[in-house]
Amino acid sequence: MAADWQLKGLYFEACNCDAACPCVFLSPPTTGECTVIIGWHVEEGNFAGTDLSGLNVVRAIHTPGHMLEVEWTAALYLDDKAAEAQSDALTRIFTGQVGGSPSKLAAHIGSDLGVRCLPIDFRAKGKKRSVTIPNVVEVEIAAIVGQGDGDVTISGHPLCVAPGHPAVASRSSHLNYTDHGLSWEITEKTGFFSPFNYAGP
Repeated sequence: MAADWQLKGLYFEACNCDAACPCVFLSPPTTGECTVIIGWHVEEGNFAGTDLSGLNVVRAIHTPGHMLEVEWTAALYLDDKAAEAQSDALTRIFTGQVGGSPSKLAAHIGSDLGVRCLPIDFRAKGKKRSVTIPNVVEVEIAAIVGQGDGDVTISGHPLCVAPGHPAVASRSSHLNYTDHGLSWEITEKTGFFSPFNYAGP
């Protein structure tokens, strides 16, 4: 029997596509491949009685072509503040073992680079989002200024990390990643952020 679980909090992503990323509309990536970092901060969460509130998760994903036509290579990073039961719960959720929205993303992964527990610093301040894993990930994005100084948002996009929430279109100041033999250095490219709500089974 699948465990009952729920997570809600803040998410953001940054990739190598020009703004706005065509992948979210099921079009080919700008450069023919996609490199993306996704970060989540769990404000409130519970997995079969295990409290997951306050923890952070990061995914690094590379696809050598259209995201729905090729298998993804992906690594998962969990907050080193998590106890063993919390890490196990987050692993089961974000590797797609217990259903919900994360399972739809995980279904595309063909090459799983594994899970590492490391210090993760997730920050959300005003229109900026950032995540840092020392010596592995450093990403910061800021919302694009729209009409009347408001946000530029998209909703209903078919390839979506946080279904049900309009995504705020953003641009990265930098995206640096080095691990598993991969090395990315990206500036001034696409980002999105929004709240997220996941639940299962």
